[in-house]
Amino acid sequence: MTKRLLQDQKERFEKLKTPFYYYDTDLLAETLSVIKCETDKHEGWHLHYAVKACANPKVLRQIQQAGFGADCVSGGEIRTCLENGFPADEIVFAGVGKADWEIELALEAGIQYFNVESIPELEVIAEIATRMNKIANVSFRINPDVGAHTHSHITTGLAENKFGIAKEDMLHVIQVAEGLPSVRFVGLHFHIGSQILQMDDFEALCYRINELQDELEAAGIAEVHNINVGGGLGIDYDNPDENPIPDFKSYFETYAKYLKLRPGQRLHFELGRAVVGQCGSLITRCLYIKQAKQKQFVIVDAGMTDLMRPALYGAKHHIQNLTSSIFHHPSSIKYDIVGPICESSDTFAKDYLLPESRRGDLLVIRSVGAYGETMASQYNCRELPQAYTTADM
Repeated sequence: MTKRLLQDQKERFEKLKTPFYYYDTDLLAETLSVIKCETDKHEGWHLHYAVKACANPKVLRQIQQAGFGADCVSGGEIRTCLENGFPADEIVFAGVGKADWEIELALEAGIQYFNVESIPELEVIAEIATRMNKIANVSFRINPDVGAHTHSHITTGLAENKFGIAKEDMLHVIQVAEGLPSVRFVGLHFHIGSQILQMDDFEALCYRINELQDELEAAGIAEVHNINVGGGLGIDYDNPDENPIPDFKSYFETYAKYLKLRPGQRLHFELGRAVVGQCGSLITRCLYIKQAKQKQFVIVDAGMTDLMRPALYGAKHHIQNLTSSIFHHPSSIKYDIVGPICESSDTFAKDYLLPESRRGDLLVIRSVGAYGETMASQYNCRELPQAYTTADM
């Protein structure tokens, strides 16, 4: 989505109640095409979309129609995917705390496999599968103890993180699974974090997976049908117009070069942010310009209830004033851009340069397709934001 396309939609946006999400489905289609082009070069590579990034039904259906499976982390996400056309046998179920009803739902639907994160979880899945007269396919999420150059809140592959089974326990948990008649061991799962832009991190993961596979072969466990490397590829939040599509070529080439798959193994990816991050924008309206003693505030009608990332992670997004002529007037005034929620953390940006802004101006917060709408809440009894796509305009 470019600022020119957003500017072209300005008159339509003026007629809509703010705040609202807008998804550029043309950019999403182009992104999906690039991903498919890169992965189609390799036999046995499979794509699962990480639904937690964005579960908007129109976005989900477009991703499903492009041939992606789904990576779910809750029973609600499984239901949503089934309702939007994803075949059950293309759904994988991850998450460190799966409730009994969620496991039952997944088994009844016939999902592809569970990404299991502990022996207690494995035992519960086996117990429920036995009661339901089902066989549960399980892939073990191994914590590889590989760091990632990203925010500490979204690293997942270190020994200190809550996710996964310690790599030292990998052999034991596989042996436990092989002794459970209602469980079938089908693979290994890894995920080291999110918003990763350095390919060295993924290269390090490849080396660790190679080591672990060597250990399994030395122990006589040779049949690992699936290797799932998760996702984690980041997007350019600072320059969404210059880099609307992430560097998928380098990302996939890293795995092709450094990961040593065994004959017949299938490689799975679970991309989320990289798929949808750049196609989404949050459109909000300026309510007031407030002159304080040392600051000028642009107070908008969107808040942390609509976009949680800045309050939660200190995330930074590119912000533009659509009403001002963003092509001809330089950004010249520093504002703190804040929302109406009764929390000091309800701030989208501090000392942010914008053209002179006025009450009624439309602002657009860019690159919010991932972890934007899907994290919205009704705190302060606010309505959830509406969402529109290119086709709705």
